[in-house]
Amino acid sequence: MKLFKDIYKNRVWLLMVLPGTIWLLLFSYLPMVGNVIAFKKFRIDPDGFFASIINSEWIGWDNFKYLFSTDSAYLITRNTIGYNLIFIILGMVTAVTTAILLSELANKKLAKYFQTGMLFPHFLSWVIVSYFVFTFLSPDRGLLNNILGWFNIEGLSWYSEPKYWPFFLVIMSMWKGIGYGSIVYLASIVGIDKTYYEAAMIDGATKWQQVKHVTLPMLKPLIIILLIMDVGKIFNSDFGLFFQVPRDSGALYSVTNTIDTFVYRGLMSLGDIGMSTAAGLYQSAVGFVLVLITNYIVRKIDEESALF
Repeated sequence: MKLFKDIYKNRVWLLMVLPGTIWLLLFSYLPMVGNVIAFKKFRIDPDGFFASIINSEWIGWDNFKYLFSTDSAYLITRNTIGYNLIFIILGMVTAVTTAILLSELANKKLAKYFQTGMLFPHFLSWVIVSYFVFTFLSPDRGLLNNILGWFNIEGLSWYSEPKYWPFFLVIMSMWKGIGYGSIVYLASIVGIDKTYYEAAMIDGATKWQQVKHVTLPMLKPLIIILLIMDVGKIFNSDFGLFFQVPRDSGALYSVTNTIDTFVYRGLMSLGDIGMSTAAGLYQSAVGFVLVLITNYIVRKIDEESALF
């Protein structure tokens, strides 16, 4: 009876939470029923989606073999993990640095202009970004080849040169994500008690010393939590970045092929939905385990900074 009284008493707040709860159920929990497709040879049934799941043949772990038995298994795993490690480290450093620099700008109106300018790329589709990149790297009319021509240097066919693309991909990822990544850190910096900085200034601390001994220690718990969550996504890759930006060039597969792009190409060529579901389940399961392991290590070192 007390439960119903509490619900009635907090009905306004519960109504505010209701849309988010419905969204979570529909798009996060309900689709989990489809994970069973990873263990079946999925065939579409005229009676509907659930009939297709029930009537499809059970084949166990065969769908998972596609990822591990192929010759590209090592390559796509190396690329996925390698790029994500770079993105996690550089993303964290650039986001924290940007947030600190923005917070130190005396002209707050100017800081808002900078923040808006850096945030804008986040809202651009990778399809649009790929056209921007093409205007720079086009073999015939690209800006980069034109600049090289001014110095009598022969232009390159950039979409056939794998050795340059790790740099291009990292730069594009940082350019698109730095504004959004710095928002959380900037909000945390704004919330730091100003008396800490005042005390540091009284003790004669320089700006760098204030950042080192006040700002960074205050950001440490947030940095660790976001790091743990990023580690959980280390087996996932940004499909748009690795597929759209290189324009699906076959010559670049050695440095642009990741688990997500590999599975997509397999799905398009084979039409095997079970295989793609198995890949998604594998990524989620490994990510979940990595989050638990990383959080366990953090909890052993500093319990207060752990996620749970």
